[in-house]
Amino acid sequence: MIRIIFFLSIFSAMFFSCGQRSQDREEASDDMIVRIEALESALSENERAFLDNLAGLCGKSFRGKETFMAPGRESWADKDFVMHVTVCEDDRVYIPFHLDDDHSRTWMFLAGDKGLRFRHDHRHEDGTPEDLTMYGGYADGTGTGYMQKFPADDYTVELLEDVLNREWRVILAEDLSTLEYQLLYHGEVVFAAEFDLTSPL
Repeated sequence: MIRIIFFLSIFSAMFFSCGQRSQDREEASDDMIVRIEALESALSENERAFLDNLAGLCGKSFRGKETFMAPGRESWADKDFVMHVTVCEDDRVYIPFHLDDDHSRTWMFLAGDKGLRFRHDHRHEDGTPEDLTMYGGYADGTGTGYMQKFPADDYTVELLEDVLNREWRVILAEDLSTLEYQLLYHGEVVFAAEFDLTSPL
């Protein structure tokens, strides 16, 4: 009789533990859904459309080229530009950008609590972050499903000691034939690159 009670006690404990773990998983899943929905709701309709347009390129790579470099800046016209759309989730799109054999750069488009955020992730060959990394900014609210502007945020201004009023613009052709990346100082373009989306590599 004691043995039966003992085994029943163990069974009950195991059953309760399994049930608790299942409940914990369900609650964690619910928390994740709530978090994603909160991030989703922070995006404007145009920001969501823009992120979705980028995600539509997922799994593809495209070649590009420098289309403008301001006088006095080092030209990259002789370099091979390739972008890879590698991560496409509801709240993020990652686009590693390779310049010849330099694979240090990744463009990150993130659904944040303040809207759509654009960041530059720079890493060394061993994967460790560079000193100047994760800079960028939030969409300024004037964009469309094909174009977004990202003025430098406070983190970026402090990191880069920015007195240039940096802004980044990412522009998709409405027929999705090209993607253009621009860097602006004081409202003037100082660098631009364009990628051909009609011929995936």
